[in-house]
Amino acid sequence: MKEFLMTDEDFSSISQRVYETCGIVLGPHKRDMVYSRLARRVRANGLTSFAEYLALLNEEPNTEFSHFINAITTNLTSFFRESHHFDFLHQQVIPELKIKHRTDKRIRIWSAGCSTGEEAYSIAMTIANAFPTDWDVKVLATDLDSNVLHKGQEGVYNSASVTGLDSEHLKKWFMCSSDGTQYKAKDVLRSRVFFKRLNLLEPWPMKGPFDVIFCRNVLIYFDKETKDRLFDNYHQLLAEQGYLFIGHSETMGKEHLGFKNLGKTMYQKVAQI
Repeated sequence: MKEFLMTDEDFSSISQRVYETCGIVLGPHKRDMVYSRLARRVRANGLTSFAEYLALLNEEPNTEFSHFINAITTNLTSFFRESHHFDFLHQQVIPELKIKHRTDKRIRIWSAGCSTGEEAYSIAMTIANAFPTDWDVKVLATDLDSNVLHKGQEGVYNSASVTGLDSEHLKKWFMCSSDGTQYKAKDVLRSRVFFKRLNLLEPWPMKGPFDVIFCRNVLIYFDKETKDRLFDNYHQLLAEQGYLFIGHSETMGKEHLGFKNLGKTMYQKVAQI
């Protein structure tokens, strides 16, 4: 018997709240996951049921709502995950950007759904040595979850989290703790990445244009209508001939004529027909 009662009505209310807020679809198969993640919040607030927790969300949204969303969102990530994207960034994109921006010397890359920062720092390491110091090169890292953003800003990772980094990257970009259990990103790396909280379904404050957008393993949580709207928004914010990278299990429909499919979940903005 479970610790707290979650009725069908409770789960439906939670699912609807999550969908309306951030577009994530929680089907019936996600019920156990929702229970395990939110049970911690029910317990932390000294409540006895999910009905009481939903009442608390309505009564004190400013206090509890961020905890609610942070508990639901998934934050699985690693350094240089799906490495072919970073190979393409290094071999194909960077040489193009050097030519394209030789006058304004301004490069902007966005990691949308950055989680705890591994993706954003991987981008920063990839581009770090490619441009002279007088170039204005920045990586924007956004996520819905304020907890993971804080971890990304701190830039501290345990030894298990840095397995995707070789010894050269670790030595150059991270400081190791005396006991070898933690690695902290050096200031020179952290200064290249700017972490901001952003709900992808709310108005976006940034104007762009971005040369590259990473939105990987985020779209899997959205329904088709939401995905299509996000693809359109990304297209608007991308610079001409800019690139969009999505996750290995994600797809873009052929109806999005503003993107050219390059294979391996990589897309390039083209003039719409």
